[in-house]
Amino acid sequence: MKNIDINIDYIVKVKNLSEDDRERVLSRMGGKLPKRLQKEKLTVEEAIAIQLELEDEQLQEWRANMAVIQEKAAKAKAKSDEKSAKVKSKASPLQIVKSALTKEAPAKKTTPAATTKVPAKPLATSIPALKK
Repeated sequence: MKNIDINIDYIVKVKNLSEDDRERVLSRMGGKLPKRLQKEKLTVEEAIAIQLELEDEQLQEWRANMAVIQEKAAKAKAKSDEKSAKVKSKASPLQIVKSALTKEAPAKKTTPAATTKVPAKPLATSIPALKK
């Protein structure tokens, strides 16, 4: 007599799996399940159903852990944003003006002025005489 609690929903899922998918689930099997399957205490369908149920439980645990991690990360980001806002509010008026000018001032477009040719100065060819 088998003393196994297998969820009926997972048995139905196993029956809907392709042969390739069944092999994939069997390959992920760990712990005592392969031994029980080998000793023929479980059928292949029962073993796959148990494995699917275990994987679903692990997935739920992983999702809960990730939610906690993401919540901590969001709190840390909010805290750092709050600190940076405080630092900005403590800036001197001169720093505020400088930062506003550097951030908002558009680059000036310069157009080349009309170029006029200026005659070059003639070189002095003679050396002035020195007084004795």
